[in-house]
Amino acid sequence: MSNKEVKAALKSARDAIRNKEYKEALKHCKAVLKQEKNNYNAWVFIGLAATELEQPDQAQSAYKKAAELEPGQLLAWQGLANLYEKSNQADVKENLFNVYQKLLELYESTDTQKWCEVCVKLVELYHQEKKYLEVARTWHKLIQIKQEEGAGNAELHQLWKRLIQLLPDSTQNQDNETQQLLLTSFEHAVNSADMVPSEDHEKLYKNFIQCLSKFPHETARLKKACDDMMVLYPTMSYPLEVRCLHFIQSGDFTEEALRCCCRLMEMDSSSSPGLIGLGIKFLQEKKYEEAVKRLTEDDDGGNLQQKYIALRLKAEALIKIADADAAEEAISTLEQVAQQLVLSHPHLAEAHALEGLIYYTQKNYQQAERSFQRAIERKAETAEYHHYLGLTYWFMGEEIRKDKTKALTQFLKAAKLDSYMGSVFCYLGHYYRDVAGDKSRARGCYKKAFELDRTDGEAGAAAVDLSVELGDTETALAILTAVTERASAGTAKWAWLRRGLYYLRASQHSQAVADLQAALRADPKDSNCWESLGEAYLSRGGYTTALKSFMKASELNPESIYSIYKAASIEQILGKYKDAIAEYQQILKKSKEYVPALKGLGECYLMMARAALADYLDGRVLDYVEQALEYFTRATKHRPDVSCLWKLLGDACTIVHVISSSRVNVKVLGSLLGQNKGKQMLKKSELLSLGGRCYGRALKLMSSPNTWCDLGINYYRQAQHLTAANSDTNEISELLEKSLQCLKKAVRLDSKNHLYWNALGVVACCSGVGNYALAQHSFIKSVQAEQINVVAWTNLGVLYLATENIQQAHEAFKVAQSLEPSYLMCWIGQALIAEAVGSYETMDLFRHTTELSMHTEGAKGYAHWVCSTLQDKTNRETELYRYNIVQMNAIPAAHVVLSKYTERIQNDVSAFTMLGYLNEHLQLTKQATNAYQRAVSLLKNSEDKEKYNTSMQNYGRSLCAIGQYDKAIQAYMSTPLTELDSIVGVALAYFKKGLLQDSIKAYETALSLAESEQDKAHILTALAIMEYKQNKVDAAKTLLFKCSLLKEPTIESLHALCALGLAKQDATLATAALKELLKHTKSKDNIYERCLITSAVYALQGRNVGVQRQASKAVHRCVVYDPATWAVLMGACHAENTVVYLNNTQPKKRNLEMTLVATVSAKTKEKDLSAEYIQALEVWSLCQAITGLKETGRITEAEALCTKVCCPNHPDLFLLLRQVQCKQLFQSHKELPDAILEELHKTVMSNSTSVTAWHWLAKVYQSQRMMVAAEMCYRKSLQLASQQGSWNGKLSSLLRLAMLALEICMANISNDHWPSLVQEATTEALKLFFCPLAVLLQALLQYNRKMGARETRRMLERVVYQPGYPETIVSVARWYLLRHLYAKDDYELIDALVANAKANGDTRSLELDKKLSASA
Repeated sequence: MSNKEVKAALKSARDAIRNKEYKEALKHCKAVLKQEKNNYNAWVFIGLAATELEQPDQAQSAYKKAAELEPGQLLAWQGLANLYEKSNQADVKENLFNVYQKLLELYESTDTQKWCEVCVKLVELYHQEKKYLEVARTWHKLIQIKQEEGAGNAELHQLWKRLIQLLPDSTQNQDNETQQLLLTSFEHAVNSADMVPSEDHEKLYKNFIQCLSKFPHETARLKKACDDMMVLYPTMSYPLEVRCLHFIQSGDFTEEALRCCCRLMEMDSSSSPGLIGLGIKFLQEKKYEEAVKRLTEDDDGGNLQQKYIALRLKAEALIKIADADAAEEAISTLEQVAQQLVLSHPHLAEAHALEGLIYYTQKNYQQAERSFQRAIERKAETAEYHHYLGLTYWFMGEEIRKDKTKALTQFLKAAKLDSYMGSVFCYLGHYYRDVAGDKSRARGCYKKAFELDRTDGEAGAAAVDLSVELGDTETALAILTAVTERASAGTAKWAWLRRGLYYLRASQHSQAVADLQAALRADPKDSNCWESLGEAYLSRGGYTTALKSFMKASELNPESIYSIYKAASIEQILGKYKDAIAEYQQILKKSKEYVPALKGLGECYLMMARAALADYLDGRVLDYVEQALEYFTRATKHRPDVSCLWKLLGDACTIVHVISSSRVNVKVLGSLLGQNKGKQMLKKSELLSLGGRCYGRALKLMSSPNTWCDLGINYYRQAQHLTAANSDTNEISELLEKSLQCLKKAVRLDSKNHLYWNALGVVACCSGVGNYALAQHSFIKSVQAEQINVVAWTNLGVLYLATENIQQAHEAFKVAQSLEPSYLMCWIGQALIAEAVGSYETMDLFRHTTELSMHTEGAKGYAHWVCSTLQDKTNRETELYRYNIVQMNAIPAAHVVLSKYTERIQNDVSAFTMLGYLNEHLQLTKQATNAYQRAVSLLKNSEDKEKYNTSMQNYGRSLCAIGQYDKAIQAYMSTPLTELDSIVGVALAYFKKGLLQDSIKAYETALSLAESEQDKAHILTALAIMEYKQNKVDAAKTLLFKCSLLKEPTIESLHALCALGLAKQDATLATAALKELLKHTKSKDNIYERCLITSAVYALQGRNVGVQRQASKAVHRCVVYDPATWAVLMGACHAENTVVYLNNTQPKKRNLEMTLVATVSAKTKEKDLSAEYIQALEVWSLCQAITGLKETGRITEAEALCTKVCCPNHPDLFLLLRQVQCKQLFQSHKELPDAILEELHKTVMSNSTSVTAWHWLAKVYQSQRMMVAAEMCYRKSLQLASQQGSWNGKLSSLLRLAMLALEICMANISNDHWPSLVQEATTEALKLFFCPLAVLLQALLQYNRKMGARETRRMLERVVYQPGYPETIVSVARWYLLRHLYAKDDYELIDALVANAKANGDTRSLELDKKLSASA
């Protein structure tokens, strides 16, 4: 059959179906199927025809076949749906579910109306089968579709109401999702109603609240619904009644519940829930008569359940009334009420329960059992009935008492029905403890009972006892609190201690501290209490107080390793690593294998290594790493199963990644490398590899994302090292791949940690990987995980910068700067961007990076810009140069950071070259030579010969500067000597060496290469100097004349020509040269040199008055305009007067102080200077003047000047005033009153940052013989000087402290403190600087200790005879040495010493010699 015939047959089949000739249609379809077995339309037509012929099985098979052939076509599925809808068979419903779901899937994107129709049919089918969850889900989807279509509010309201009708009241027994969908439907229905308020809306709201009340866990929702309904319908009491009943039934009658009841009673004074609520309130307050009154008012109100609750509570209140007769009468009355209730309502469970409760109260357990059983028969789901039946069995006769199974069954049922009934769990606890012997389960029951009813003392006590037995003290807290509240001070130590420990475990640190302090008041010598108190302080972050507590515990129990360990760990946290190390070492003396101490030692050294690394002290870093590795290795030897030890080993190995490979040689214990003994030296690559293996070992013990991240970073560092060493690219690629995999693993384990994402981004964007998309994704994920993430933003900026997205890089760095303005790396990024775009702010940005902190990139960038600016000789007079180079002190700053850079990165040629250049500018010639030598050695085997030649020229120039002319010549000769600079350099080296002919030849060669007039002038000047050296004056003069005839003669050549005229007494030549020189120099430049040469020329001409005038003019040009110069002049006068004062001689000039102060003040007003600068200058000048007046004995004038200018803003002047006022008091040698001393102390405290102020206060105390107070002042000054970085202040404080202590020692006061203080202070002073005075003080201390000892003579002779000691120091030492030698009768040495005294003019020692020799 052809294709046309198939189409014709199908058309015939369709026509036959239309004409209801179904058998004919079947024939046509079967004919088609013989030709095409998989013809979709043929199978559909067969299904349709079979359906009409009432052949359902054949129709179903046909439709299914068609659906299998083309599952995306509708006809077959529609046919199946029609077929199943007509079928009455029970088994087709499941198939119909599937068909409807398939139709929904097909209609969803094509025909929304059809989809809705099928959806309604499916929901009805689900409803018939009571599949309420599917009903709710499907109807919710229908509503969602309607919302998307833009259905009106009224239509949606009806749909939500319909869903509420579809989900019946039994929903509370369904799963939680169905409940939530029902409640959501109610909320939407309530909120979507058009007519609000209205009768329908009110009814709907009531139904919603009624539904919510069936769910105990929906308390918050119920409260909101009731509150919302009260707003809409303020006169309705129904919401309040529901809430009150909810509180009553839950047993949780709080203040909020009471407020609800009171509000309900205001609306309806006869409301049954309100009256019951008030009855409960009075019961809680133990106002039983009031409770009975309220509950009696409710006897006729409410439904049966409420009536039962009221009667039960009334019975409870009557039983608890103290009057036994009244109680018995009340119970009798209740019994009659109960009997009447049973007779009138025999079906009512509450009536039988009330009857049983009365019998139980009367201990009539048999009758009570029957009554409770009848109540349970009528209402088996009430927990209270089972509880009372269980109590009845528990207290029944002897037989049932022994067998508590019946009671257990009832208690378990009650607990299952109401998990909030505390008394049930209490009796379950009794059973498990006393009958079953299961303490753990009993403890759980008691704990539950006590949590449900805090007034149940029996359950609380039992819970405490069992909790203590089972090691859980949490449940004991209530009892312990009660005990401690009643306890008096200094008692109940056990309760205080245990509750304190509980609070400590519960992280309630303040309460724990308070309780443990109370325990210590009971027993202050309990080391365990002190340890516990230390733990409490430590937990709340009080490290200092915790440290004191642990130290106290250690004193009380010296054998306690734990106390020492905790003290050491706190010192470690506080950064006192050296103190912590000492404590850990003390532990290891007691227990060599104490792993926490070994770990702590390793951590301390590791932290010290990190600190040293930040300070670029790489040598110290390696020492600390070696120590850390040793202790970590010892720890792993004892505990190889601890993961963190291996991780720390990995950290210690990896920290060296930034240090130069040539410096890394670290000794590692052989046991870490699998060897038995000894140590092995590891290089950087081996150490990094070892770190990776340690991380791997840690991961085998415990897989954590942090360790995976560390391992990934370690692999990355190994790859970096191999890349720098030009190693195998395959190995590098393999390491980088491992790094990526490790970091991806860390991210998978903890995708919310921004550090892992950041590390992944760093590795992804490195040159060996270059996966910028992954890097960008990682940095963005890091920012999303932690929004205040300056590092990730900076790295993102670097990524954009690397890919030349300048604008995006700038934005990323800007965000980083806004998050943390002090973060260094983002500033470096901005500096690099500025450099890339050619911004004038580049140098400022790089300088700012060096001010923030040290970083290699910032250091090199700043040094590069400083060197570039210095090389440009044309910008010297610009404001930019003065600011960037001069005002910002750029050369020393760049030199410092570049020195640190080259200390760490030792293979950067350009850095060493720049360092040499900066050293030359700072006139550090030897250091410049060393830097250039390093650059040469790095380029020795380089293919870039141009760089090598340049470095050799620099090296040769620096060698020449330090006088190593042979080496300089050798260096220059190793270059091609084709450039002007190299030829001039070797010429200069020849000249310095004295090889004038070789120098002349070189300069002549250079002259032939010189192009600029300036270069030619310099070379001609140099040639002229050499000709003059050879006494060829005419030749020199000729060469210098050639220079002067050039278009641009240099100042140097004119200076030389003028000097030549002066040397040869040629006034004409000198005058002509001077005249030309003055044309080319500015009036403010080189005043000294111009003055000197002009004066010399005038002297040659015989113009002596002109010489004086020239000198005076130069002085006034330098001085008169600048107030600072006058201040310096004042300082010079003050220095001269001080020397005069010390030498007790007459000053050359007097009474200049006030004149100079007035001059400084006047000059500051003439110039446009900042207010701060003027104030500082004037205060400094005043201090100089007042001190000068004081030293010359003009106390009255000094005090008057101080009083005139003194104010609170000038603490320096106020201090000077006090010093002036006290000088006469000190000279009188009288004891000062305490009030004056206190006033002086306050004055110094107002100027507490001044080192000299503390020195003066110490001298005051010293004059009053208050030596300890003086010592404290000197120590305070030493501390200040250290904080301020003042070298002079530290040295002065140390020496004054030593002299104070030595004075006491010389007074022969027996106290070991003062000699040790002399030794300590002088030793520290000698560490700062070779200090002759410190050596003398040590010698005098030895003299005081043992005058006749040989060591005394050796120390004094060292001062006297060794060079380098000032004569003032030597004179003192000579005096004491003379006394020592006379005591020993060593006349030979005495004669030598006297000869030495005579040679140095030491009259004091010679006079002593006369006295001693006469007495001898």
